[in-house]
Amino acid sequence: MLRDDLTELASSLTFLQRVGLTPIVVHGAGPQLDKELEAAGIEKRTVNGLRVTPPQALGIVRRVFHQQNLALVDALHAMDTRATSVVSGVFTASFLDRENCGLVGRIERIELAPIDASLRAGSIPVIASLGETEEGQILNINADFAANELVRVLQPYKIVYLTGTGGLLDGEGKVIDSINLSTEYEPLMAQPWVTGGMRLKLEQIADLLRDLPPTSSVSITRPAELARELFTHKGSGTLVRRGEKVLRFESWDGVDRERLRALIESGFAPRRLVADYFERTRPHRIYVSENYRAAMILTLEDGLPYLDKFAVLDEAQGEGLGRAVWQVMRAETPRMFWRSRHGNRVNAFYHEQSDGCFKLDGFRVFWYGLDGDFALIARCVEHCAQRAPTLVAADG
Repeated sequence: MLRDDLTELASSLTFLQRVGLTPIVVHGAGPQLDKELEAAGIEKRTVNGLRVTPPQALGIVRRVFHQQNLALVDALHAMDTRATSVVSGVFTASFLDRENCGLVGRIERIELAPIDASLRAGSIPVIASLGETEEGQILNINADFAANELVRVLQPYKIVYLTGTGGLLDGEGKVIDSINLSTEYEPLMAQPWVTGGMRLKLEQIADLLRDLPPTSSVSITRPAELARELFTHKGSGTLVRRGEKVLRFESWDGVDRERLRALIESGFAPRRLVADYFERTRPHRIYVSENYRAAMILTLEDGLPYLDKFAVLDEAQGEGLGRAVWQVMRAETPRMFWRSRHGNRVNAFYHEQSDGCFKLDGFRVFWYGLDGDFALIARCVEHCAQRAPTLVAADG
């Protein structure tokens, strides 16, 4: 990022600073080190993915880190953005494995004083991933490890990794927009295309989020897309959350009906559920996120599952929580039909998930898994046309 996207990076950080979201920046210098060490005739070696740092390389490591740190600080200053170079004093470390890795550090303690001083001055701290032993020996620290340890101390609301790919990529090379670790981590790790660096990154993120509040999240994006990722529902990268477990019920027993009612009415405001909804509706299956922020209610109509309600709280939009609940439902519901009002903002998602759609006055009928059975599809459309509404105007 410092080599190829310095201007975009400085511009994005400047924007965050100006809207009152002071970022704390941790950087490495991998490609620059590769180039300088090669020029010095020092062969690059790694052990378990970590760069071996022999004593003769330390001077180059220190110089390159200082150069790259000041390059970003200068780029920020050129945009009239206050920034502070922090190249020491944050990471107290010990030798990770002196015999095999040389001067590579394992973080033992985080000193926040240099960061706090920068923040009090309204300045962005730009932190190089260099550490020192208690005796003052400088050690090279993997930037991901440095960031992760700092995150555990700071407990931030948001962690952002800036990468050239702009996110985690699926088997077709497309960016995965969101990952709910509670429901998707194990299936994702079982995919044959999750290997190498991506596998390591997912493991690190999952481990990191376990130590943070449930509201914390990780975004992976490009510098130029940082504002879009942070400030829009759709984003422009991969959003990873620890997420919520999806609870499953086959009756109203065990369901907190008042919380479920509140969730549904929030999603369909200003309309409200009819007063006797729970008495008149016999559920086939109910899926609810553990904190009642997303839910799906299925009924059985002539032996075929019907999606009666699907609601996600506004605050959970963009987290991938609704998609996570849908995926749990879909895994055990091979066919289903439902209707949705014209203009429903979820219709784009419904089109993506369905095999077909039929327009009625006021509604669209969706279905999947019906295998082109036109007689069955016609019955589904007829059912939707005649189905009594269970949502009414607030004064109804």
